[in-house]
Amino acid sequence: QYSPDSVAGADGEIDPTEITLPGCSCGRSSCVAAECPCLRRGDNYSGLCLRPAEQEQQHFSRPVFECDSLCRCGEQCQNRLVQRGLRLRLQVFRTPSKGWGVRTLEPIPEGSFVCEYAGEVLGFAEAQRRVRAQAPQDPNYIIAVREHLHDGRVMETFVDPTHVGNVGRFLNHSCEPNLFMVPVRVDSMVPKLALFAATDISAGEELSYDYSGRFRNLPGTSREHKLLEEENILRKPCYCGARTCSSFLPWDSSLFSTP
Repeated sequence: QYSPDSVAGADGEIDPTEITLPGCSCGRSSCVAAECPCLRRGDNYSGLCLRPAEQEQQHFSRPVFECDSLCRCGEQCQNRLVQRGLRLRLQVFRTPSKGWGVRTLEPIPEGSFVCEYAGEVLGFAEAQRRVRAQAPQDPNYIIAVREHLHDGRVMETFVDPTHVGNVGRFLNHSCEPNLFMVPVRVDSMVPKLALFAATDISAGEELSYDYSGRFRNLPGTSREHKLLEEENILRKPCYCGARTCSSFLPWDSSLFSTP
């Protein structure tokens, strides 16, 4: 079932459509960072969140909050981007060795919003149950995003587009991707998993991102670890063809291993 936005999972534990964040009272067509509480909560689209090269030199990145349904600013506000959804012409196509993939039919400038990775938002128990019910050869679409807070806490978001999702579910992994993911919050603390162009992308080029979260993130923020040779038997090979290809798709032992 196609859905442009994430929906509550079958477990009913998390509803990403619930409005829990307060709106701003700016009352202007476009908010400015000095006055808007939404922009003051974290980073914005003119800041480091869309400048990965600069962000690599930082020890952390600030969260992104868009203006929401309760805000008094206009629909054309500069702080409304991901919530507008897909605006590019993308094409799902059959790749020679990776199954389905997604390519762009038009050039995409660096830093542009491309699409959301949308699906059912699940709690940890349901995400783990679904993964452990799969055979090793089955395709797995569930993504686990972990945001490391300054006080040591970790916020986890699990999205499964197996049954409900959008074009993002067809994006392949690459060890040298041209997209990167930014959790963006609009109406609630449940983030939209937004994919942005990491570089200028030409028309006809396949779109990809790093499933592990290593790309332009601090080392060690992924739970992927070096595995024994026998564990590698369970892993899916990577066919991205990148010069630095790690040979296998990313592996998260806390969620994707069998008991």
